[in-house]
Amino acid sequence: MRYVIIGAGAVGGAVGGRLAQSGREVVLVARGAHLAALRAHGLRLRVPQGEAVLDLPAVEGPAELGPLRADDVLVLAVKTQDTQAALAAWGPAPVEGGGTAAQRLPLLCAQNGVEGQRLALRGFRRVYGVCVWLPATHVEPGAVSAAGTPLTGMLHLGRYPHGTDDTLRRIAADLESAHFEAPVVPDVSRWQYAKLLGNLANAMEAVSGPLVSEEAVALYARVRAEGEAVLAAAGIAYASAEEQSTLRGDKITLVPLPGAPRGGGSSWQSLTRGTGTIEADHLNGEIVLLGRLHGVPAPLNELLQRLANSFARQGRAAGSLPVAELVRLADEVEQENSR
Repeated sequence: MRYVIIGAGAVGGAVGGRLAQSGREVVLVARGAHLAALRAHGLRLRVPQGEAVLDLPAVEGPAELGPLRADDVLVLAVKTQDTQAALAAWGPAPVEGGGTAAQRLPLLCAQNGVEGQRLALRGFRRVYGVCVWLPATHVEPGAVSAAGTPLTGMLHLGRYPHGTDDTLRRIAADLESAHFEAPVVPDVSRWQYAKLLGNLANAMEAVSGPLVSEEAVALYARVRAEGEAVLAAAGIAYASAEEQSTLRGDKITLVPLPGAPRGGGSSWQSLTRGTGTIEADHLNGEIVLLGRLHGVPAPLNELLQRLANSFARQGRAAGSLPVAELVRLADEVEQENSR
C-alpha cells in the first residue's frame, strides 16, 4: 500500500516519516512554506533515536499525482477546520481502473475531535477513525519532531462509525513496524471521546501556556468535569482514565529533543505558526454543541472556544493571557450562568 498523507504537519509528518523509515511508500501533501521546504530539502524528522532527512514526494493536491492507485491509503491529518477543503479536493480524484477516491479508497481520519470523520462519511464510502496519541511538533517549515519513546505514538484504529476489517489490520501491521502501537478496535469513537476530554485543555494551553500551576490544573479539572457532564447527558461512552493508563503504560515517554523544544500541543502550535485558525470549535465547541443539544450548560468550554478563536483571528501570541486572568474570566462566566 502507498500512504498519501493529507496534511504533513506534526501528526501527518510524524506518521508519514516513520512509515517511510520502515520501508513503506509515502507521499506528503502540504501547502505554502512547508510544501516549499519539503520539496527543496526533504522532511527533517527528529525522534529520540536521531534526526533524519527524508526525500519524499511532496504535492499540493491530487492533480500532481495523476490517477491514484487502487492500493492507496489516504490519511487525513489536517486540522478539522481544514477538513472540508481537503475532502473536496481529494474525494473526486480519479483512481486507476475507474471510480474516484471517495468511492474506492480507504480514508483514515487522524485528527483530534470527532467531527472530521462525520464530515468525511458524507462523501467517502470507506471512512476509518483514528484516536491519535502522538506527541509531535511542527512549528518550522520542513521540520517535524516526535518526542515519544520507545514508541512514537499509539493510534487506535476502527471503521467509522463502528467495526473493523482486513484493510485496517494491514494498516495496523504497517504502523506497528514503524514504531507505533495500533490497536484495531470496533468502538474507536469511545477512545476518541476520551481523548476529546483531554483535548479540552488545548485551548487553555494555547491562550495561557502549559498547565503547570495549581490554579491552571484546577481550572482544567472544572472544564473537564463540564465535558464529562455533557457526555453523560448525551449518553456517550468513553474509555476511562484507568483503561487508558493501563494500555499506554510506559510505552510512550517524552524525552527532550536537541533543537526541537516542545512548547505545546496542536492548538498552541497553530497560534505559534500564525495560521489564523484554531481547532477550538471542534474540541471545546463539540462540548458546547452537545451541551446545547442535551440541555447541559457548558460556559467554561464556551469561554475557551471564544478566547482561542479570538487569539487566532487577532494573531495574539500563544500563552500571553495570564492564568490568573483566565481563572477570573472563568469565574465570571460561571457566576453569570448560575443566575
